[in-house]
Amino acid sequence: MKMTNEKLLEDKIAKSGKKKGYLAAKCGLSRQGFKNCLKGDAMFKTSHIKILCEELNIVDLEEKEAIFFA
Repeated sequence: MKMTNEKLLEDKIAKSGKKKGYLAAKCGLSRQGFKNCLKGDAMFKTSHIKILCEELNIVDLEEKEAIFFA
């Protein structure tokens, strides 16, 4: 079930300087829900991916696919 490349996403979050709690709230997820998606226990919805791409400045399609569709 694991589709998200946790390492790549963690790196993008760290470089952005944004907190995971902030990103979770922007996605409408609890902190635990966000963590579950990050770890691959749940999947990010398309709407979550869109928000994360905007917040983390992911504009390259290859990068987006590498992170969210690994």
